[in-house]
Amino acid sequence: MTELKSCSAKELESFLENEKRRYMEFKNSGLSINMARGKPSPEQLDTVEDIMEAAGTDSYIDENGVDTRNYGELSGLSCAKKLFAGILVTVPEKIIIGGNSSLELMFDFLCQCMFSGIGGHDPWVKQGKVKIIAVTPGYDRHFAIAEYLGLEMLCVPIDKNGPDMDMVEQLVRDPMVKSMFCVPKYSNPNGYTYSEETCRRLAALKPAAPDFRCIWDNAYVVHDLYGTGDYLPDILSLSAENGNEDLFVEFASTSKVTFAGAGISCIAASDANTREILARMGIQIISFDKINQLRHVRALPDMDAVRRQMERHAAILRPKFDIIAETLEKELGGLGIASWYKPNGGYFITLSVDLGSAKHVGQLCADAGLTLTKVGAAFPYGKDPDDSVIRLAPSYPSVAELKTATELLCTAVKIAAAEALLV
Repeated sequence: MTELKSCSAKELESFLENEKRRYMEFKNSGLSINMARGKPSPEQLDTVEDIMEAAGTDSYIDENGVDTRNYGELSGLSCAKKLFAGILVTVPEKIIIGGNSSLELMFDFLCQCMFSGIGGHDPWVKQGKVKIIAVTPGYDRHFAIAEYLGLEMLCVPIDKNGPDMDMVEQLVRDPMVKSMFCVPKYSNPNGYTYSEETCRRLAALKPAAPDFRCIWDNAYVVHDLYGTGDYLPDILSLSAENGNEDLFVEFASTSKVTFAGAGISCIAASDANTREILARMGIQIISFDKINQLRHVRALPDMDAVRRQMERHAAILRPKFDIIAETLEKELGGLGIASWYKPNGGYFITLSVDLGSAKHVGQLCADAGLTLTKVGAAFPYGKDPDDSVIRLAPSYPSVAELKTATELLCTAVKIAAAEALLV
């Protein structure tokens, strides 16, 4: 295909007229497709139903004789710790089991840093204007936490190797830079996995702030779509090798392994960090839902069971990622107006459009019945400086719906690009 930027005005006008005609066909067809969030599809949840039913609840006593119906076991059942230790490739002693949401655990931990302090240091709120590194594009709910707590967000761009480490290493020289959000494997929304070099540089960071804590949100650690997936080193081991064992606090959950709204979550951290976290939790809660912990361990007794379950998810998700990638290439390849990256796992594909036209594309899609993640959501305060990033969440719609949705999206991209070039 000829790049649009090399077309004459007359050629662009003809191109635009054809795409607008096609767009009206979509608009008049009564579409209603939602690709706004990375929700597991009903088909995925059905696979979970099978293994959860097989797990049963005939006995509430765990392998150590703990009655899961009662109080106690603040840090979680030992069998649940073993499950997450296998998932995160660490040791059970570093694990604390939470409720159904790792996001809740992240929020509570940052609140602890903010209002009680961490590592024996003064609460962040008493130290002045606290800053946090925001890898962008990134996860909108991370940014919402930072904004809620009044943390100043410092944007650092990400590429296929991870965040710009030169920038990170420069920023942490400021003692008021206290934290950093990372989604290190199949990042939300780009789908990038941090390289081993990036992980090693992060593990070797020497922040000026002695109470710096990196939020290592390993949400997609087992969410491979193609074969063995991307490799990610264990950040806790790497940081300990560099004398930075307290620097990282890792989070994960089964939200997209079992039930999105009824899974279990965890924190993995150093001895010092877990002691402080448990001291706070002991005031906050007696214990999380141990019956659900036991149910998960019975459904997923070992890593082979986890891998089998994740392959069931992958078998449903792969065709969805494939159809989006194929349609983007067919519709936009060679036009020079957009770029994208097909990840090896995770839940998102990011489309980057040229000419500052993402909002226009989003509005065209919305007007024709396609709901996308709000344009700008992948940046702090909802402001994409280049108006370029569109996050696609393939998991919930059917393959047929995704094909139609992606064709509509591409039509909108072409209309927005041609209009911008004709101005």
